[in-house]
Amino acid sequence: MGKLTEAIKHLIILNVIFFAASSLFGLNLGNWLALYFPKNDHFGFWQFVSHMFMHAGFMHILFNMYALWAFGSPLEQMWGRNKFLFFYFSAGIGAGLIYTAVNYFQFNSIYNDLISIGVGPEDIQILLESGRYNSAILDQIPEKKLSGIYQIFNTPAVGASGAIYGILVAFGMSFPNAKLALIFLPVPIAAKYFIPVLIGLDLFSGVTGFSIFGGGIAHFAHVGGAVIGFIIMKYWQKNQFKSWN
Repeated sequence: MGKLTEAIKHLIILNVIFFAASSLFGLNLGNWLALYFPKNDHFGFWQFVSHMFMHAGFMHILFNMYALWAFGSPLEQMWGRNKFLFFYFSAGIGAGLIYTAVNYFQFNSIYNDLISIGVGPEDIQILLESGRYNSAILDQIPEKKLSGIYQIFNTPAVGASGAIYGILVAFGMSFPNAKLALIFLPVPIAAKYFIPVLIGLDLFSGVTGFSIFGGGIAHFAHVGGAVIGFIIMKYWQKNQFKSWN
């Protein structure tokens, strides 16, 4: 931590530019750059990359860019620019793919439930586009599921958090005894304990729907980035890739 390395400096600049363009200057970039569900008309394959440069608010980008600097700087110093950028984008894209895969599974499960009780594709499309449905459906399908399929279809994912979670895993595996602390738990804990607990909380929230850190968080994107980061790190440790400068 401390030195602002080359790749991280440019990533932060790009994120701030996109944030300023959408939040301060009112450009509607979300419909094009945020990661939408594949069945949504706004979806584009480039969004697996572009969503990493979009953020939902000032605190969102602040925390992500702080984490990128704090935990990414030692990694870029150790790996070099090219290896760091490969890792960062691999974790971010992988997070988007895993998040989308989980959403696809959940979407199809609810969709098939609706078909099984006799709801036609046209009525399901009305539900997806407007949130409106025949209240008689509630006798067989919980409102939570109807709300869930609507949210999956319409709510895009934004932010570099998936890539950041990959960075956290890499930091924890590279500097396992570094002391870290949460704002609400200001007791220093070694990274080798702190980071798995943080990822476990995200996994718990994603599975149960009970979010400890508040609503609107793509928990499976966080977990996905962590999984991809772990896989890459284990591969690198096994093969000793040290020449990506």
